[in-house]
Amino acid sequence: MMEVKNKKAYFDYFIESELEAGIVLKGTEIKSVRKGSVDLKDSFVNIKNNEAFIINMYIAKYEEGNIFNHDERRSRKLLLHKKEIKKLKEKICVEGKTLVPLKLYLKNGKVKILIGAAKGKKLYDKRETIKKRDLERENRY
Repeated sequence: MMEVKNKKAYFDYFIESELEAGIVLKGTEIKSVRKGSVDLKDSFVNIKNNEAFIINMYIAKYEEGNIFNHDERRSRKLLLHKKEIKKLKEKICVEGKTLVPLKLYLKNGKVKILIGAAKGKKLYDKRETIKKRDLERENRY
């Protein structure tokens, strides 16, 4: 099973809640996703006109796509219910959170994306994360 994780999100943010969403892709995009040519590092989720979009997600061009190829960093619509979008919008506006993609994976032949409502870490929080990770690594050996 193909799975792409956004490791940088777990380092830069405190993830407080998660939500699974579908994503609208073109034909050549789905082929590139199945190959694993995806990067979530600098992407984020934005809500416009009660619709959710993932912005700046990189999906490499499909080599055999010729003239039908897609733009690599275009905005892609997320498939969510109105209630879910309303809840996410509330978290952004009222609580001051950021919506970041955490994981992209295939589920029953469909591409799904796991979105997290996150709060940014300060520099000292990041240092603490590095310390914990190093201690866990030392304890393993």
